[in-house]
Amino acid sequence: MRILVLNADYPRFLAWFYGRHGGLESASYAAQMAARNASLFGVADFYSRNFAALGHVAAEIHVNNTWLQTAWAREHGMAFEAPAAANAERRALPGWVQRIATPFKPMLRPLARKIGLSPKLDGRTEKILLAQIEDFRPDLVLNQDTFYIDTSFMRRVRAIGNPVLIGQVGIEPSRGEDWTVYDLMISQLPTTVNAFRKLGVRSELNHLAFEPSILGALPQAPEPDVDVSFVGTVSTDHRQRIALLEAVAERYDLKLWGNLPRSVAASSPLHRCFQGEVWGVEMYQTLRRSRITLNSHIDFANREAGNMRLFEATGVGAFLLTDFKENLDTLFAPDREVAVWRSIDECLDVIESCLRNHSGRAEIARAGQARTLAQHTYRHRAAEILGLADGPRANR
Repeated sequence: MRILVLNADYPRFLAWFYGRHGGLESASYAAQMAARNASLFGVADFYSRNFAALGHVAAEIHVNNTWLQTAWAREHGMAFEAPAAANAERRALPGWVQRIATPFKPMLRPLARKIGLSPKLDGRTEKILLAQIEDFRPDLVLNQDTFYIDTSFMRRVRAIGNPVLIGQVGIEPSRGEDWTVYDLMISQLPTTVNAFRKLGVRSELNHLAFEPSILGALPQAPEPDVDVSFVGTVSTDHRQRIALLEAVAERYDLKLWGNLPRSVAASSPLHRCFQGEVWGVEMYQTLRRSRITLNSHIDFANREAGNMRLFEATGVGAFLLTDFKENLDTLFAPDREVAVWRSIDECLDVIESCLRNHSGRAEIARAGQARTLAQHTYRHRAAEILGLADGPRANR
């Protein structure tokens, strides 16, 4: 079977990535793709490499990577020029619009997704992507960014050989979309699965994961020099997370890596904790140098666990202190494979006791890593997706 995985990257990551690799935007498609995968950011090529290991032909397309996509177009006789890498975050809108909109982005983003106004493919990007799909002729397409690549575009994909279409999404469905174009929607959250089923769309649970080959690609593990870390997003979608981090910052030497939006009050203790953003390799090394790394799910998750941090942190052997969720024990054994907190006060107490208990932290970290490597890898998830796809394929 020929499997094509569609993905989109954060613009901030792309700006950082091409800024770090001067001249890469002019390199070949293969060279840019190899560098992108070596960054280990996000899911890299983890799905495609595991589909391939299971006996299939698989490839990944990073649909909003202008420089990568332009390289493919150039090599296939399509005349497009890429913008300078330095303009990665500003190419979409004039500067004055960017300046006015920036303070409101955290508030507007959830609403835009909910009503279907998220960024979409432009005509140039569509033309390249359709040509790539025509060239690859997939039997199955896994769309991992259903907001950037909307249902109207997926109907055009359907017309190219009638492949099985699977969408992967971690939040509630956007309004105004005809999700029935998909043969299957997968999500790590049961609430999202149920929301799609209510819309008459087949939907199944499929969790996120960790790629074991990361361990061989990382530099030597650094000595722990950070008492408490948090690595991830802070936004208006994470009110509980912000409250937790502010409480931790008042009592402990918290280090925060990620973004710090303008919506965070100037008086917030998080400002003194902020260390900037880390991506891929640097993100994993930050987790490894932390005596305790924190997890707090997005508010929408409610009582359900399943975010990427669960698997990234445990996968590299970090000690993870995560918020307790009703389904957490289906993924990890609370207090044996991950430490848990049920309230902010409990989290503060657990940090206090765990900072003094080095052997206890090490035991939980080892057990958490063992569980992830045994049950939560991309090989496991790829096999699950193939099993779920058998139904739609049998009906073709």
